[in-house]
Amino acid sequence: TGESRMAVSSLRQPANAAPRLLPPPPDVVLPIGDKTARWQALRELVLNHPVCQAHVRPGKQVVFGVGNLDARILFVGEAPGAEEEQQGEPFVGPAGQLLTRMIKAMGLERSEVYIGNIMNWRPELPSRADGTQVGNREPTLEEIAFCLPFITAQIDVVSPAIIVALGATAARGLLGPHNVRTMGDVRGRWHDFRGRPLRVTYHPSYLLRKVVEGKIPEQRAKRAAWEDYLAVMERAVLPITDKQRSFFLQ
Repeated sequence: TGESRMAVSSLRQPANAAPRLLPPPPDVVLPIGDKTARWQALRELVLNHPVCQAHVRPGKQVVFGVGNLDARILFVGEAPGAEEEQQGEPFVGPAGQLLTRMIKAMGLERSEVYIGNIMNWRPELPSRADGTQVGNREPTLEEIAFCLPFITAQIDVVSPAIIVALGATAARGLLGPHNVRTMGDVRGRWHDFRGRPLRVTYHPSYLLRKVVEGKIPEQRAKRAAWEDYLAVMERAVLPITDKQRSFFLQ
């Protein structure tokens, strides 16, 4: 039909909830056309959306997904960080560099996949006197609910064979918060998102934190994440070498 309307009822707050800081989640209607035309229209909608613009900090950017519109594998992360809101692209900081290495370890290039986020602006925290924000916070359920139609529309346009949710926040957005109390609830098995197989794995930033903790936690976390990527490769019918099956990410 050329239209993509998003159902986000599982993330809407109950009627007796506190007053909203955000308006209700938007209905996204895309024009009839090919993938490129639909994606461009969606990108313009998100980047210029008044709510997104109202919440992005001065001098920073709303962040929209990037990648191959014919990608078979689509990655969904949490929200932009400092580097992402500066460059206007998801996963360009240290976590993004690790994700790129993991994609390469799968035998793919970053340009062959699609990468987006559940949320399109960096969740706000109090800023210093010079306007800089220190640290990050997880998106609220309200923020996730508002932005969910945007990532869902990107998934519909790209129509990937497999979706990979990076971290608990992305999993809660796509699977519903009532289904994701911890990563242990959802890792290690396949889920369904609007008729597409979805795999949940650790966010690259989690793996970077494990590096700080020490060698054994780092190896365990990286191996667990790599097993998720191997499952995605098998589902996508990508070639897997013996080396790929056995190694830890470096």
